Amino acid sequence: MNQTNATKSTSDRVLIALRQIIRSIDIRSKRLVKQFGLTGPQLIILQEIARGNEITASELAKAISLSQATVTGILERLEKRTLITRRRSNSDRRRVKVSATDAGRQLLEAAPPLMQESFVEQFDRLQNWEQHMILSSLQRLVTMMDAKQIEAAPILASEPLDPPLESSNGLTV
Repeated sequence: MNQTNATKSTSDRVLIALRQIIRSIDIRSKRLVKQFGLTGPQLIILQEIARGNEITASELAKAISLSQATVTGILERLEKRTLITRRRSNSDRRRVKVSATDAGRQLLEAAPPLMQESFVEQFDRLQNWEQHMILSSLQRLVTMMDAKQIEAAPILASEPLDPPLESSNGLTV
C-alpha cells in the first residue's frame, strides 16, 4: 500500500528520514571503497597524516577522536598498501612517527571530499538557533533509540572503524 507523505504519520516520516541518512552514508562509503579501496576512516587518517610531516599514532588518535587501538589497526592497513610509512623517532626510540608516502598523497589528490566535509560546510552556514535545534533533536533521537552508551567518532561511515585483519592464509584474525 503506497502512502503519500501527507498520509504518513510523523513517526513514519522521521523513520524514513533516518533511513535515508543511513542509506546515504552507506552508499557513499561503498563508493569510496570501490573506487579508491579506502574506508572513510582510512581516508580521514591518511588526510590527517598528510597535513604534516610526521605524527605519532597517539597524536593522530587525539586529533581525529578515535581510540589508539582503532588508529593502530587502520595504520597497519595503510602501511600494507604503502600509503604510509612508520619509523622510530631518533630522539625517543619508543615513539613511532607516521608519514604519508607519495602514493598516499597521490591517492588523496584523486579522492573525493568526505561526506562530513560537505555536511560541516552546510551546517556551519545555518543560523546558530537552527544548529542547536538540529543538535537537540538528534540528541533526543539518540536517547529514544537507547544509543547513549554507544561511543562514536565524528566520522560518517557505515563500515566498522576497525574491521578484522586477514592473515596470510586468508583466515580472519
